[in-house]
Amino acid sequence: MISNLRKFSSSKIAAVFVFLIAAPLVFAGFFGGFGSSNQNNIAKINKTNITTQDFMDYVNQSGISQEAIRNNLDNNIIEELLSGLISTTLIDLEIEDFKLSINEKTILKYLKDNKNFKGENGAFERIKYEKFLLSNNMSAPLFELKLKNQGLQKHLFDFIGAGTVTPEFLIESKFEENNKSLAIEYFDMENLYKIKENYTSEEINTFVEENKDQLKREYIDFKYVVLNPKNLIGIDEFNQDFFNEIDEIENKISQSESFNSIIENINVDVIDIREFIPDSEASSDEELIYSKKSNKLDIFENGDNFILYNIDNEYDRSPDLNDEIVKSEIAELVYQKGKFDYNRKIIEEIQSDVFNESKFLELSSGKIQSGSINSINDDELFEVNSIKMLYSLPQNSFALVNNTNNQIFLVKIKDINKNTINKQAEEYKGFVNSQNTNNRKSILQSYDTLLNNKYQVQLNQKTIDRIKNYFK
Repeated sequence: MISNLRKFSSSKIAAVFVFLIAAPLVFAGFFGGFGSSNQNNIAKINKTNITTQDFMDYVNQSGISQEAIRNNLDNNIIEELLSGLISTTLIDLEIEDFKLSINEKTILKYLKDNKNFKGENGAFERIKYEKFLLSNNMSAPLFELKLKNQGLQKHLFDFIGAGTVTPEFLIESKFEENNKSLAIEYFDMENLYKIKENYTSEEINTFVEENKDQLKREYIDFKYVVLNPKNLIGIDEFNQDFFNEIDEIENKISQSESFNSIIENINVDVIDIREFIPDSEASSDEELIYSKKSNKLDIFENGDNFILYNIDNEYDRSPDLNDEIVKSEIAELVYQKGKFDYNRKIIEEIQSDVFNESKFLELSSGKIQSGSINSINDDELFEVNSIKMLYSLPQNSFALVNNTNNQIFLVKIKDINKNTINKQAEEYKGFVNSQNTNNRKSILQSYDTLLNNKYQVQLNQKTIDRIKNYFK
């Protein structure tokens, strides 16, 4: 709901021209078929009815042609237009509820401030205004009513957004916090981890046994054939005859014919694959068949060929440690688990205040580096989420962080220095705007919840369907 309301709140006076310049639609005799009573109501907001006349007036003002609507019926254009009308109606109800108003002097100011009606000297020129009205077949009262509605909408959102300007001392405090400098000491944890090659066969076997269910992989046995114009119709041309043959194969699959039955009259080599699981040496055809194994018999296009396959069998197997490739993959998992367990131990020591300066120096083996982080957005050393975590910690804290290459570092925050705020700098001005925008967004989200609770919107689906049928 609020997404539509936001569009209205941010609109400029010039946006009205989109509706004014567009030629109005003519729907002669449209409403005669709707009868009486509720059949002429397309929606209801609490006790306020939205009639088919209201809807068609809204469509007329939108400038969307009948042809465009007809071509987009399946894309829910009627529902989108109705959503827009409901949003504007809700705004009108809120304006009325808050008793907001605009006097004639304000409307006159809107006109005189409109650059489209100003001359070279910047003064309002009545003749330009009148030419605009004539060229758009618009009367002055109607145009000024639109200006009034635009102004009321702005007043409404100014009213809703009252208080969204964050107090200056809070902005200064948060900006100062985000732009303090951290002096740090750190070292790479890589040398503390057990080398992958040093894990014994016994350790790898133990890992496999403890994780056998998670490590099982699904193998398949299957057959497939590669189909192309040459082996289907005897020529190299992709013509209608070839695609007719493909269609015929698809029909046979849908009729549950067997793989052997389908290919019995096709002169093609059958490729038989046993105990298959994807690896770096697998062909793209075979990997694609594996990815589609939920369908036991099927055909699909891959490049210039069609692949017809049949899955004969599926089964799970534990890793074969006699396969050097598999063993290497398992060894990598064991190595990563060793790193994870070691890092978790360090984090637990830090959280329980057992980790100290002496342990930091001991683990570093004299390979400590010094550096600085200049703001919460300074991700030169570490990735952004690690920086945010460091900025949440006090001086003399320790933390495990990583960089964009996923290298792990142990860091000590040695010192924290506040930087001078330059309120004239573009960075500070941008920060102020972002804080106010975030606050406004939060208020609008709350307002959305309020509207959902305050107004009950009901749609008349039969009337919506009648409108759709009219445009067909």
